[in-house]
Amino acid sequence: MSWYRTAAGRRLAPLVAVLALLLVAGCSAGRSTSSSSAPASAAKALAFTGTTLTDQPFNGANLMGTPVVLWFWAPWCTVCRAEAPDVAAVAAEYAGRVTFVGVPGLGQVSAMRAFVAETGTSGFQQVSDVDGSLWQRFGVVSQPSFVFVDGSGRAHRIVGSLGASDLQQQTQALLSASAGT
Repeated sequence: MSWYRTAAGRRLAPLVAVLALLLVAGCSAGRSTSSSSAPASAAKALAFTGTTLTDQPFNGANLMGTPVVLWFWAPWCTVCRAEAPDVAAVAAEYAGRVTFVGVPGLGQVSAMRAFVAETGTSGFQQVSDVDGSLWQRFGVVSQPSFVFVDGSGRAHRIVGSLGASDLQQQTQALLSASAGT
């Protein structure tokens, strides 16, 4: 009898399908953009809470009205690991003007902490998303992805890796858009 014909197999089939999709998507090397706040509404894009990798409470609402870059990554993603130094450098360059927040998911917290330590990305907060709720909230389905939230709460999502130059351009555009709000 095939595993999917058992009661347990029928219950696990949707999970297996989702995991297979994630494995096929893997680390997204390509890039696509989406200007929206979906599924989070513009007014409430940052209305979420979580826990940082340093076990501190995090309240995204405290960032409302300011430009924010959310970087969605996974600890096992080689593309995320390769772009991490650029993300850290741009976050440091824009410190005090744009808030960067890492949103690691699809892994264990211990692996997320190791990734941060190994990649030098401890210069900005990292909010663990073990259950995937933040990824879902922002419509993120693969890593790496970025969500740029301007001062009025409008979100712009980019799926895929951004090198230092592209990330600087996107961050500068975010800063300029926020100045007009």
